[in-house]
Amino acid sequence: MSDLFEDGPDDGPENSGDNFPEFTVSEISGAVKRVIEGEFGHVRVRGEVGRVSMPRSGHMYFDLKDDRAVINAVSWKGQVAKMAVKPEEGMEVIATGRMTTFPGQSRYQLIVEDVVPAGAGALMAMLEKRKAALQAEGLFAQELKQKLPYLPEIIGVVTSPSGAVIRDILHRLRDRFPRKVLIWPVAVQGQNCAPEVTRAIEGFNAMTPGGALPRPDLLIVARGGGSTEDLWGFNEEIVARAAAASRIPLISAIGHETDTTLIDYVADQRAPTPTAAAELAVPVRHELLAWVGEQQARLTRAMSQRLEQRGQRLRDLARALPRAETLLESPRQRLDTASERLPRALTASTQLRRVKLSEASAGLRPGLLSTRLAQLRERSESQAARLAPALSRHAGQKRIDFDRLAMRLDTRRLVQVQTREGERLALLSARLSTVANAGLNGHRERLNALERMRQTLGYTETLRRGYAVVRADNAVVTGQAEAAAATALEIEFADGRVLVGPGAGTPVAEADGAAGQTAAKASVPAAAKPAAKKKNPTAPDQGSLF
Repeated sequence: MSDLFEDGPDDGPENSGDNFPEFTVSEISGAVKRVIEGEFGHVRVRGEVGRVSMPRSGHMYFDLKDDRAVINAVSWKGQVAKMAVKPEEGMEVIATGRMTTFPGQSRYQLIVEDVVPAGAGALMAMLEKRKAALQAEGLFAQELKQKLPYLPEIIGVVTSPSGAVIRDILHRLRDRFPRKVLIWPVAVQGQNCAPEVTRAIEGFNAMTPGGALPRPDLLIVARGGGSTEDLWGFNEEIVARAAAASRIPLISAIGHETDTTLIDYVADQRAPTPTAAAELAVPVRHELLAWVGEQQARLTRAMSQRLEQRGQRLRDLARALPRAETLLESPRQRLDTASERLPRALTASTQLRRVKLSEASAGLRPGLLSTRLAQLRERSESQAARLAPALSRHAGQKRIDFDRLAMRLDTRRLVQVQTREGERLALLSARLSTVANAGLNGHRERLNALERMRQTLGYTETLRRGYAVVRADNAVVTGQAEAAAATALEIEFADGRVLVGPGAGTPVAEADGAAGQTAAKASVPAAAKPAAKKKNPTAPDQGSLF
């Protein structure tokens, strides 16, 4: 293969012979590919990340560059999923992989299997860049922070189930105020840390309040201490956005007090350690009981003092009021006086009424009353006698008026009936006349149509088109022999008949005088026209038809 690259370029056209080998483009490309992959099967390249693109296929394409050269780099979908740190534009990284070529575009590229930052400075620079971007979006704003519940019923913890962090949190909760705890196990470092923590926060928020597995009232995202690389999963943008979007108040407890991650800035409360997060989550039960007892004692003292003050005030006001016996002495005396005067007043009133009744009855005499009644009876009988004839006369007059009214009503009703019957008779007559005229018109139109059909089917219409009927001895002539044997012929035209032979030129009389006169007038020129035509010497002799 070395001969291929050493001998070929130095030989001129005059030295080329038939035994000089020829290679195809694919063979040359394959040889170059094998050389490069053999020499650079495993390399580590340090450089700055340039253009980064990640299409829908999941592969990642980016550039590694320095101040003098650029290398195209590619990581396949499976390799990208295993990366702890994703390369971003502007980062200085150390990429581990192998060199290869891409024959389709005649270029070489680095297949990257892993990427690590080139140093703490690069990680911090990338962290500061993310922090600035999230802060510009307003995710760190204090008005977005939610207030922690004073005594949550259920606490959700997102951490590793096998570490010391969960034991510290449970121990501290048990000592301070025992609560129900739901644990969502996640990886707290490595490439699976960020997606698992994100799914845990979103999963707790997706729970239904009061369901079979109720939604927590408070979330704690916790992890023990570690290096910057170990805590890097909590610096990922997806974790920060999930924490900011959480509808459940969230406490971040990542690392020690000096460790700071992006989730600390978007969380509703930051705890320096996981144990401190448990202390922030619930109050101390004994302190709460003591505080409640103190408040109860204060309430009891306050109520006692208030009652004592109200009682003293009531007693002071009672001393200023008069006694009930004093208030009732005067009304009781007035009642006794009125009770003593009531019998005497009743007796005097009764006697006075009896005197008035006696005076009124003394003016009434038995004879006067009887006389008055007799007068009234006579007057009533007189009026009754006068009333009977008046009623009779009035009834007779009413009966006469009623009879007259009945006659007038009968006459009017008869007139109305006659009027209605006359109108009905006129309507029927008009309808009958219309129907009769319509029938006569129909028959007339039918007769006219039949007459037109008869005339159309008759031979008279044929005569009007220039034909004629020849008769001999009152019989129609249909052949030449019959015409030659006849002594006289009668020719019928549309406007009349003409005799040919003895008495030729004499029109035949018609039944209708007007038609016969018209036929006679037309027969003379018709007979004269053939004689005028024979005077033409150039016309051939046509002979006689008869």
